[in-house]
Amino acid sequence: MIAPPNSVLCFSVLFVLVVSSCSGDDVDFIYQVLHGGALQLTNDSNRLVGHAFHGSPVRFLDVPDGGGRPPSSFSTAFVLDIVTVGSGGGHGLAFVVAPSTVLPGASPEVYLGVHGPATNGNPANHVFAVEFDTVLDLEMNDTNGNHVGVDVNSLVSNVSEPVAYYTGDDGGNTTARVPVNLESAQPIQAWIDYDGGGGVLNVTVAPVSVAERPLRPLISTKLDLRPIFREEMYVGFSSATGKLASSHYILAWSFRTNGLAQSINLRRLPKVPKPRTALSKLVIIKFAGVACAGTLTLIAAAMVIVLWLRKRAKLADTLEDWELEHPHRFPYKDLYRATKGFKESEFLGAGGFGQVYKGVLRQRSGGDKVAIKRLSAGTRQGMKEFVAEIASLGRMRHRNLVELRGWCKHGQDLFLVYEFMPNGSLDAHLFGGADRREPPPLLPWAQRFAVLGGVARGLLYLHEEGEHVVVHRDVKANNVLLGADMGARLGDFGLARLYEHGANPATTLVAGTLGYMAPELTVTSRATTATDVFSFGALLLEVACGRRPVVPPGEATDDSDVILVRWVRDCALDGDLLRAVDPRLEGCYDEGEAKLVLWLGLMCSQARPEARPSMRQVCRYLSGEEALREDAVLVFTGADSVEFIGSSLSIAWSSSGGTMSSGSLHGGR
Repeated sequence: MIAPPNSVLCFSVLFVLVVSSCSGDDVDFIYQVLHGGALQLTNDSNRLVGHAFHGSPVRFLDVPDGGGRPPSSFSTAFVLDIVTVGSGGGHGLAFVVAPSTVLPGASPEVYLGVHGPATNGNPANHVFAVEFDTVLDLEMNDTNGNHVGVDVNSLVSNVSEPVAYYTGDDGGNTTARVPVNLESAQPIQAWIDYDGGGGVLNVTVAPVSVAERPLRPLISTKLDLRPIFREEMYVGFSSATGKLASSHYILAWSFRTNGLAQSINLRRLPKVPKPRTALSKLVIIKFAGVACAGTLTLIAAAMVIVLWLRKRAKLADTLEDWELEHPHRFPYKDLYRATKGFKESEFLGAGGFGQVYKGVLRQRSGGDKVAIKRLSAGTRQGMKEFVAEIASLGRMRHRNLVELRGWCKHGQDLFLVYEFMPNGSLDAHLFGGADRREPPPLLPWAQRFAVLGGVARGLLYLHEEGEHVVVHRDVKANNVLLGADMGARLGDFGLARLYEHGANPATTLVAGTLGYMAPELTVTSRATTATDVFSFGALLLEVACGRRPVVPPGEATDDSDVILVRWVRDCALDGDLLRAVDPRLEGCYDEGEAKLVLWLGLMCSQARPEARPSMRQVCRYLSGEEALREDAVLVFTGADSVEFIGSSLSIAWSSSGGTMSSGSLHGGR
């Protein structure tokens, strides 16, 4: 039956259609009318095409070219259902108006069985379609993977929108746009209305659960179909699958020209098979995945708990009775966190009795930087020295001493927490870093002189001004640290010993550093304030001369001795004391201060302890409170060197330098 354009054609089907029979390379064309009346355009196999058209053509134009008259208006409503197996399907279906039930070159996948690579975009197609696409294809300029599009001779849509419907009255009071998922496996109703006279196309969609047709269409666009339509056209549906596949169903359809399509009785919709078996497999896989994930989570949680318990046990403190007697104890876990687990990146250096790490005490000290000395496990002297330091913890407070902030004992390891000295050691400033790859920074004379004064005041506090007399026993450049203001701080009390004023020394072990040790230590093995003075004398000469107390033979110059004090003494005996000053200073120093430092270095380095000055005398000389007398004399005898066995030499102080003279041994000071 063919109806003229000015008449009304109306039909409603559940489902009696003429289905095209086509063939193509590597493409299967299928259809199936299910028991109950549903039309299955494709199943869930790959690369399928399904076509279904009404058996009779519809007249849309009165004459072949339209004669200037508009095409027939039409209205159609149908219910579609797309059932997907797994997590994603494809590709979609389309309502089609075509000149034939056979669509030449029709291909699956992105072409939805409407066109093909050779025909897509060809004006001679005369095909109008509204697509319901479930796969995003950039080649077709798709909006997304769930959209409705209006197609004219091409699958590149004239206009497209994500699938949705509007609630409200469309009178300016629209309340919301509600998304619709084409692959929800739930029936969806679509309405397509074309006004031939006004050239306006409206497309509306909504789930069948929405009782009333939405008043506002999803798509409303101007479209002139006169160039597309022929006198007679077939109306129907096309669907396709690709590498992804879905079952595409049409559950009901009504169509009318020059009027509104008959409403579909949604209560009589046929049922379509749901992929129960595939869904059951999917559920099993999901359950198995959840079970495996749960098991792995439990195992991981158990491992985390075990590791946490082990770490907690590792960081736990076991206190001995004597530890409770001393304040300022840090929990081991605080020191562990402060040094990031004593990582190598926080390592500052190593001393004779352990290693030093940089740390940040976040909770206890508000983010203060500290230096944490870790005394080596198994050191026999470590515990005794550590206890000695704890005993003096609350009393050693002086601006020229490195502040000892606290301590910790963990297992066999001992930890001391000092204030952090950002400018490192005096040794590094005189001779460069431990790697010696960079040249040592030049320390100006003014800073050197100030550093020596600071160290002298620190030693004076230890010897005379504290609650107890403290013998440092390891005064050297490496134990002189420089603060942010380049002020000198005497550090490392690991070798200190305490004894009451006037009491005999309690130490019995020889300890110290070669070149700084007083000669009497090898005989008496007892450290005294006089042995500290000898070490300070070596430090005075080291800072002034820029040379270590003992120079390796390979590094000594032709005119210098490997023993620094002996070389400085020889310069004085030659009447040229300033020749010993560090040549790197290039003469940029105060000659009076340099002479004073060298003279005091020789004075403190005398072999006889009673000939050495006290630290109070040294401080007064360095500060200028007391000047050296013009008749001051240093006497060197056999106790100083084998060169003077049976004789003695003396050096007299004068403002112009040292002069040599011979004489008998002078005792005392």
